[in-house]
Amino acid sequence: MKQLITFVKKEFWHVLRDKRTLFVLFGMPIVQVLLFGFALSTEVKNTKIGVLDQDQSQNSIELISKISANQYFDIDQNLKSIDEAENAFKGGKIKMIVVIPAQFAQNLNSGKIAQLQLITDGTDLNMANQIYNFMSNIIQDFYGQKTFQQTFGVQPEIRMLYNPQLKGAPNFVPGVMAFILLIICVLMTAIAIVREKETGTMEILLVSPMKPYIIILAKAIPYFILSMIILVSILILSVTVLDLPIKGSLFLLFGISIIFIITNLLIGIVISIVTASQQTAMLIALVGTMLPTLMLSGFMFPVENMPLPLQMVGNLIPAKWYYEIVKNIMIKGTGLAVIWKHVLVLFGMMIFLFVIAVKKFKIRLE
Repeated sequence: MKQLITFVKKEFWHVLRDKRTLFVLFGMPIVQVLLFGFALSTEVKNTKIGVLDQDQSQNSIELISKISANQYFDIDQNLKSIDEAENAFKGGKIKMIVVIPAQFAQNLNSGKIAQLQLITDGTDLNMANQIYNFMSNIIQDFYGQKTFQQTFGVQPEIRMLYNPQLKGAPNFVPGVMAFILLIICVLMTAIAIVREKETGTMEILLVSPMKPYIIILAKAIPYFILSMIILVSILILSVTVLDLPIKGSLFLLFGISIIFIITNLLIGIVISIVTASQQTAMLIALVGTMLPTLMLSGFMFPVENMPLPLQMVGNLIPAKWYYEIVKNIMIKGTGLAVIWKHVLVLFGMMIFLFVIAVKKFKIRLE
């Protein structure tokens, strides 16, 4: 234990004296949480739209006022004719045009179908669908019917569970947690061990009285502790800055996070074993872990919409299971009875990677 503690202290001093590494470790999580929570949010806010009122009635004016008073939309242009719509979209300043046809008020007051036309900019399909849904809800609230259709006295009531304000933070914070912990554990661990190979100090360590597993533990423990500190900082930011409370068990969240962190540390160790240079280790870490985590874990794109082969590849990514676990604990407040399968898969990955690391580790350098 004295040898292990001494080597761990040495690794800590090695990390702490490198200011660039410290900036990456502690600056990047804060920046990414703030970016994804505010700047890169997918929420519909202050979207500029245009309005073409061909009716000019009291009802159409009230509808326009209701749209304008909503925080999601800003009326940027009042169009005079439908011919101006295309030029308005080409200018790139508006994302939707609401066309109120003539006799809108007459049809509305007489009980007939009062039709409206919503023209959206389809260059960004996801944003167009979001804008359409938000505008549909506003119009539905205005005249108490299912959008654009008579409902014969049946008025549906829409309720969003877990995220009624449709904020972006509940989606991004779990993904940022998985991504940040992956970078720190995999990339930093792989580079730290390979660096010893490049400088020739690994040979000294291997011929020293210390056992090989002590060397590996001493390399991994500092990044494990730093990962836990960063995990705490992300959770504090999400609660205080992004107003995202943790609805589930904090103890369960930390326990599963420890499994995920160890799994990623083992991935970094395996990469370091099979590589001989920092450039190769970094390339494998980027291509083999970071890109799949962004693309196939469900963080950026829904896994259900992917082809079956990509879904199968996504199931091999630890971050995919951790992302689902964090969403269930933090947002839905569920317990182990719901996520035990995810935890079991993540734990199995950790054991499998541990066996691979032990089998592949060589006490002699080639």
